[in-house]
Amino acid sequence: MHFTLQLSLAAIIGFAAISEARQQEHDIAYYIHPCQKSAPNVNECLTYAANHLAMHFRKGIPELGIEEVEPIVIDEINLALGSGPDGYRATFKDIQAVGVSNLTVNQVRSDLNSLQFQLTFSIPKISAVAHYRSSGVLIMVQATGGGEYWGEYEGVKAKVYIKASEVQRNSERFLHLEDLKMDFSVKDIQMGIKNVHNGNAVLEAALNLFINSNSQELLKEMKPHIKKKLMVTMKSFIDNLFSRVPYDSWIID
Repeated sequence: MHFTLQLSLAAIIGFAAISEARQQEHDIAYYIHPCQKSAPNVNECLTYAANHLAMHFRKGIPELGIEEVEPIVIDEINLALGSGPDGYRATFKDIQAVGVSNLTVNQVRSDLNSLQFQLTFSIPKISAVAHYRSSGVLIMVQATGGGEYWGEYEGVKAKVYIKASEVQRNSERFLHLEDLKMDFSVKDIQMGIKNVHNGNAVLEAALNLFINSNSQELLKEMKPHIKKKLMVTMKSFIDNLFSRVPYDSWIID
């Protein structure tokens, strides 16, 4: 028992020493944790590496041009319910979300030969605010107007799929993003509107009743727009990361 414990401790200390030596040898950035390609627990190492990167991302990584990570800003999302001239239409602009960077990567699955990765992660809570304008009829109330939107999204879970390829640049290997997919779900949603233009209390009450009674259905309708906007932000971040960090800093053959 004592021998096994001593052997385990020696292995951990040895791995840490080798990892540190390799970081110095390859001049690896502080926000990158390298993983051994042939290691039997490479996916656990990649999960640790992803959380290591996320921890520094929250603080900002000036070397990557990342200073303030929040709020996450989305310019516009559109929502359409029903058809015809009385169909409800809403536009949310200047959406600002906080809490996104407080993510935890729960698992990374990889195929390092084909450079495919699947990440699952969770976010405890995202809070969002936006300006909105709407038109049409909603639960028999003329819903034309505007105001301020707020939302609290708790228990966010997401999956991200990444397919990369290897490219040579200045005698170094880099990763190039080939494909990116993502999906997400939200366990609990609370949202509503306030400060409706012209102080229309009837419209504000009708909208809040509808929104809170149909929050998951509304999210389902908005989801394609949200995913499209988030994919643009994620692609920009990954492209920037892959173009600046050599492959050998990520994966040690």
